[in-house]
Amino acid sequence: MPIQSKSCPQLQKYKLSAQKRLVSVKFGPRLSFPDVRRYAENLRSDPRFDSGFSEIVDLGNVEELTMTPQETMRLADLADPFRPGSKRAFVAATDLQMRAARMHQLLRNDEINIRIFSSMKEAVEWIESEARGPTLISVLDKSKIRA
Repeated sequence: MPIQSKSCPQLQKYKLSAQKRLVSVKFGPRLSFPDVRRYAENLRSDPRFDSGFSEIVDLGNVEELTMTPQETMRLADLADPFRPGSKRAFVAATDLQMRAARMHQLLRNDEINIRIFSSMKEAVEWIESEARGPTLISVLDKSKIRA
């Protein structure tokens, strides 16, 4: 089973490819705390999902963000299903979309593995180029073996 899609009200769709170790998600015009939390819960319940997968988040349709600063911090700290070091590419075109992506990047404290792009093409190229090279996770895993 190569790709599976699920739907939520404001979450247009997410696709999971276990073979590529990649999750792609596209959010709708109004993005809220429950939408992102539900997305994270759906991923965690997917038996093929691994927290080390890469992710591409398309914010291109988001016109309204209805999350408090506390909810944003809670999502980054508690609800995020991806482990530190996972490659995350956000696609954002407007100031609102850029601020939302940047907030997540700052709260996760990771400017190396979480990047923001203005086009899907750039995001895919970065994820694919990083998939061919060593990741922070693979370097850390190897250091545990030597210890």
